[in-house]
Amino acid sequence: MKNIITFIILTLPLVTIAQKGTVFPDMEAENLVNDYVNIPEDITGKHTLIGVAFSKKSEADLKSWYNPVYDQLIKEPEDGGLFSFSYDVNVYFIPMLTGAKKAAYGKVMKKVEKDVDPKLHPHILFYKGSFKTYEEALKISDKNDPYFYLLDEEGEIIYATKGAYNRNKLQKIIDELPFE
Repeated sequence: MKNIITFIILTLPLVTIAQKGTVFPDMEAENLVNDYVNIPEDITGKHTLIGVAFSKKSEADLKSWYNPVYDQLIKEPEDGGLFSFSYDVNVYFIPMLTGAKKAAYGKVMKKVEKDVDPKLHPHILFYKGSFKTYEEALKISDKNDPYFYLLDEEGEIIYATKGAYNRNKLQKIIDELPFE
């Protein structure tokens, strides 16, 4: 039993970074202002943080990231603040509608549009399509967790984590970003 626990503790960090060094797979998604974003094609030239959710449980945890990420990475810092840093980063939260959920695409978009602060609408994308492509390429091991990928300017994954928001996870993402 002790060996199993040790193995899990030692390999857990590998699970969340197994994708490091690979290009994020192609994806076309629509945001809440009805613009389409093609990843990684439309995001090259900037670091990009992508959060993906594949289930209701993971979507709830994905939402726990909205405000902290907005405050730290999207919102313009106040002028003259001692600790006002600005990051030139794309941010997208993506509910992935796969399988039977694809039929509810429009309905889900309307519900989220109504429930989410409009300042986040350009940053929430909806994907409708296959799960298998992303499961394999991104090494998704648990559909009940949201996954977060920080991409470099070329769309290559440089950091990955999963689960509900906590300050340490966001700080690790921030540590990977250049600031202006």
